[in-house]
Amino acid sequence: MQIKTNRDEFENYLRDASNIIGHAEKVFIPETVKEVSEILSEANARKIPITIAGARTGTVGGAVPFGGYVISLEKFDKVLDLDKTRKVARVQAGVLLKDFQKIVDAERLFYPPDPTEWSCQIGGNIATNASGARSFKYGSTRNYVQSIKVALANGDVFHLRRGEVLSSDGSIEIEVNQGNKIRAKLPTYPQPRVRKNTSGYFTASEVDAVDLFIGSEGTLGVVLEAELKLLDKPESFFSGIVFFEHEPDLIACVSEARKRSFDSRASMTVGINATLLEYFDNQSLKFISKKFPEIPSRANSALFFEQETNEKTEDYLLQLWYQLLEKYNALLEDSWFTTSEQDREKMRNFRHALPIAVNETIARYNQRKIGTDMAVPDENFQCLLKFYKSKLEESNLDYVIFGHIGDSHLHVNLLPKNDDEAVKARHLYGRFIAQSIMLGGTISAEHGIGKHKRKYLYVQMGERYINEMVALKRSFDPNYILGRGNLFEPRFLD
Repeated sequence: MQIKTNRDEFENYLRDASNIIGHAEKVFIPETVKEVSEILSEANARKIPITIAGARTGTVGGAVPFGGYVISLEKFDKVLDLDKTRKVARVQAGVLLKDFQKIVDAERLFYPPDPTEWSCQIGGNIATNASGARSFKYGSTRNYVQSIKVALANGDVFHLRRGEVLSSDGSIEIEVNQGNKIRAKLPTYPQPRVRKNTSGYFTASEVDAVDLFIGSEGTLGVVLEAELKLLDKPESFFSGIVFFEHEPDLIACVSEARKRSFDSRASMTVGINATLLEYFDNQSLKFISKKFPEIPSRANSALFFEQETNEKTEDYLLQLWYQLLEKYNALLEDSWFTTSEQDREKMRNFRHALPIAVNETIARYNQRKIGTDMAVPDENFQCLLKFYKSKLEESNLDYVIFGHIGDSHLHVNLLPKNDDEAVKARHLYGRFIAQSIMLGGTISAEHGIGKHKRKYLYVQMGERYINEMVALKRSFDPNYILGRGNLFEPRFLD
């Protein structure tokens, strides 16, 4: 085990992609479960805060320490087993998603979660219930976690398998070691009626113990291993980046594509059934036009879609998509379509070029971008988009809007050029938060809360539900050492 005590040696562990900078006493890089257990046991006895570090790709400061110890799981980097017959893989928490995807792909299997940053770790994906563009069809990480090995704040290590420990009457009881049990009352807040939500602990009428730890942002326990469900690799995909001259046509097209996708899944018939539906507004297209000069000059917005196909269905599905797009006046002759993996990679590069261009721009301004992560129920999506656009036009701020329109979940990136505009952008962000909550949405659909959004979690939840969450945390972590600063403002832990 490595132990770093000199700040010069562990400077990189004090920040993540949020650019929040923290501080710590030591960084531990353990290689065994026993070492993790011993670090936790000592820290708990001395009430020293513990922050778990993965690949530090998160955007909300969840892996940034505010004092105490950092435990990096980078050496927990092994795929322990891959059972092709059962279609499951057992992995350590530090396995990089991109490495895991390559291993799975070589076996003609498929692991659907696809967050934008593939250099993330599986453990971080579980801690934040990561999703990505393909969540429109396949859902988030939660759908694929079959079991987990967890270390608690006191050093106890135990295994949970999905379906074995369920809540009853609003409480849950988990047997840990040698007959020791944790009894916890679950929060009573309802989940927003959205398909993606990473705001607070998971709740449902019946909660599986595994689901408590997924999306808990390292505040209840440390996930060390997981067994993940895999799917058969699709034979092929049909993808398109489709340009529209008039945005209302795109919005109407997405509404029909979404409905027909849901209908195809419900009836289990061959038809339009998108794996992803991604949106780019006019400002987004302008931002990447230098890199992609083939974007048509009259394009006002774009839709990136993808659907699984095979040799039998390909021609039929292509015909259905062309008919749908033609119905809504897409610029078909100027749009891009492919069934080849090589060209599909170019389309993914188109999607990823925008965040890169945004980051380059904001770096020139010497400011930080301010980005939204809200989702609302489908029936309220157009109302939220209109609100975004009207307030953005009034503000005269630079911005782009893009993201997961299939899930009614868009990212607005505000790009202030100076400190005065940064103040204006933060105020506008607060208005977007309030509007999303009013429309029955969530303040965080996929990025989590971390340290950056905890005051907004309070706005969404209110004092009662925050206190219920704190009570749940106390059952697993009585000294509040795990993930200090994540989810909760300090006053709730005093």
